[in-house]
Amino acid sequence: MINLTKIVAAVLVLLALALGGYAWMLSRQPPPPVAVAPPAAAAPGRASQAQTYPVVVAAKPLPAGLPIPPDALRIERLTINPVGAFQDTAPLAGRVPVIDLFEGTPLAEGQLVSGLALRINEGERAVAVKADETMGVGHKVRPGDFVDVFVMLKSDGKEIDRSQARLLLSRKRVLAYGSASVDGQPSKIDKNGAAQQPQRTEPAKTAVLAVPVDEINRLTLAENSGQLLLALRNPTDMSEPDPKLFAQLPPALQPPAPKSGEARRLPLEGLDRAQAGVTTADFVTGGKPLAIAPRGAAIAAAQAQAPAARTGNAPRAGLQVEVIRGDRSETINY
Repeated sequence: MINLTKIVAAVLVLLALALGGYAWMLSRQPPPPVAVAPPAAAAPGRASQAQTYPVVVAAKPLPAGLPIPPDALRIERLTINPVGAFQDTAPLAGRVPVIDLFEGTPLAEGQLVSGLALRINEGERAVAVKADETMGVGHKVRPGDFVDVFVMLKSDGKEIDRSQARLLLSRKRVLAYGSASVDGQPSKIDKNGAAQQPQRTEPAKTAVLAVPVDEINRLTLAENSGQLLLALRNPTDMSEPDPKLFAQLPPALQPPAPKSGEARRLPLEGLDRAQAGVTTADFVTGGKPLAIAPRGAAIAAAQAQAPAARTGNAPRAGLQVEVIRGDRSETINY
């Protein structure tokens, strides 16, 4: 019995050694290759397709500076979606490229005119004037407001009675005031959902107005010859002065007289009126003729009129300003 137990134990030991050796041999062998399944797109009966995007492209060359006609655009499906690209042609009709675009070029927002120029109506121009706290209604003017522009003309610091102030432009739209503009980004929203007003880092120094092109000459002369003042008005107030009550200023450049047999030319308007311009003297006097005399005669005439004016025996014939240029003196009546 004892011998049989020894024999069984010896067999078990040999079997354990054999299994250990077999396991060691298996650990020395490389792992079997893993079979890779073919991709689903390559499976038989399924065609691989790349993702595409609808993009508006130029159907023909688009020159810079000219409005885009509606038939000059088409939609193509591209494998890329450019930043700022359009998916519809409707918003692009009439837009103006800033660079020449070739046929097939995708249109993007950065290639088109944008900003303040798009807020100007036909026949208007954006003009900047100097602004400060007094001129700009205590810096209460905001883009989109309507203002009246007054001008103050001083003849001499010692002759206050000969100065004049008058309405220059009526109901003009403010396009920008300082850093704020009608084409600016919308106000930021705070954590409570309320709109935050943009904070100004410095006081406004300019105001940009939308002015008809034939009125820019008078605005330019007024800013250089006097002091401008903006008067804020309610946008629902449509009242304006009647131009028929006042004589139109004569142009600085006179058009040639019509030839024999030609019809009488119409008064200058728009760009033609702006091209003709206006002189400072006509702007100050309202187009009245100037009285030019030597310096001595002008002084003698002024001295002769002074006593009568002080005593009230002679009627006052309007306000006068004496402009001295070298040895010549010009008396301006207004």
